[in-house]
Amino acid sequence: MSTANLLRLIFLAAIWGGSFLFMRIAAPVLGAAVLIEYRVLFAALFLAVIGLFLKKKLDLRAHWKHYLILGLFNSALPFLMFAFAARTLSASLLAVLNATTPLWGTLIAAVWSRQMVTGKVMLGLALGTCGVALLVGFDHVSAKPGAGIAIAAVLFASFNYGIASNYAKQAKTVEPFANAHGSMWAAALLVLPVVPFFPAPAEPTIGIMGAVIALGVLCSGVAYLIYFRLIQDVGPSSALTVTFLSPLFGILWGMLFLGETVGWYTIVGAAIVITGTALVTGFRPNLGFLNKAKPV
Repeated sequence: MSTANLLRLIFLAAIWGGSFLFMRIAAPVLGAAVLIEYRVLFAALFLAVIGLFLKKKLDLRAHWKHYLILGLFNSALPFLMFAFAARTLSASLLAVLNATTPLWGTLIAAVWSRQMVTGKVMLGLALGTCGVALLVGFDHVSAKPGAGIAIAAVLFASFNYGIASNYAKQAKTVEPFANAHGSMWAAALLVLPVVPFFPAPAEPTIGIMGAVIALGVLCSGVAYLIYFRLIQDVGPSSALTVTFLSPLFGILWGMLFLGETVGWYTIVGAAIVITGTALVTGFRPNLGFLNKAKPV
């Protein structure tokens, strides 16, 4: 991995870790539906501009059903669940619970293919479950009213990401940029009918709208561009490393900008979840690139 790609990986983890910070700021003011409609719409508009510049087409006639399925399970449903939970849970807890996505993906794949998982995968799933239990059991936020439903919503969001990843492996091949662009427009259409039923609780300030724009353009639009560039340059396995880094940034941003308390249970719980995820995905850290880094 070159120095440039290493920096892209760290920047991507920092961006995706920041998405929980921005949702925590904006969700109590805008509500889940309005916030996510803004998020996917801003992301879609940003990617549309990039698509015009790069001359990349969506080919809606051939792929509209694919975009709708991907937009539902990879954006609309999980984004809504995270935004709903962000009104109650801390950014740190949201970030760590999101790291369970590969665990759900593995379980869904096992059911989908009707194959038994290995002992190592079973151990990873058990560790992931224990890590979540530790976080939920000791984090004072989980004692707040509505926290149980919020935690369930986050786990359901990660479950939907697992569905999306398994669907993407089985679906017909579509160019990665088109997947990101088309699914964002699909998500915008899918979320729009929900907005009238869940209006914003309060008028947003300039700061709140800044968080919303950052969530849409930076955490969705720019993040997708970096992620697909990493997949192209270093492959999906190495790009998966972002799964292990983004919770660390989520905890850091919550502590620095929201004054969230990071107890021993946060660090230990995150470490257990990440270890379980590594076992489930078969990830093995390869640090050789640190000695072979090329100039940017």
